[in-house]
Amino acid sequence: MATILQSLARVSREARTLHDIRSDDCNLAIWERAPIEGMERLLEGDPEDLRFVTPLHKLEERMRAEMAANNYVKGPEQARLIEDVADLAEMFCSIIDSHELEVRLEIITTDSCRKFHADYVVARLITTYVGDGTQWLEQPDADRVAQGLEPERINQMSAGDIGIFKGKMGTATPAIHRSPPIGDLGQKRLLLVFNHAQQS
Repeated sequence: MATILQSLARVSREARTLHDIRSDDCNLAIWERAPIEGMERLLEGDPEDLRFVTPLHKLEERMRAEMAANNYVKGPEQARLIEDVADLAEMFCSIIDSHELEVRLEIITTDSCRKFHADYVVARLITTYVGDGTQWLEQPDADRVAQGLEPERINQMSAGDIGIFKGKMGTATPAIHRSPPIGDLGQKRLLLVFNHAQQS
């Protein structure tokens, strides 16, 4: 009888836990941290999603240009977000051993990715600046979903938390997750995603 892996996730309040994603026995690493104040202001007006590929050393310059071109409110909140994105990008590129990445900054108002799934990547960084965070499953519940059953327990990241999710190209037991259902709640989420540039 096969042994069910109870947990392939590592969750900590220390940033260094993100490096655990490089271990074979880890498919999800979450750094629990406080949200950045004032990010809601970036959703004022009519900002649009950003998606681009950039070398790491040009990320901050590209972020400023893309946010200006896509109607994001200027001010200290934008500066704090760009600084945080740059810091996270440096960390992510170090972990995946890359100097280039795909950046997505998305405004979500619907139940996008509402089904539990694994991404077709080696690894993906996800964080929510505004709104509910990504939901994820421990391995026993991931196995239940694979069998067409409902999970018994759903875990959820908070705004501010950083997660690196190992995907189907990185392991035989990828991290199973979904966007939180918000379609009927009138909420907005501001979501940041990093991918290896060669997987975008």
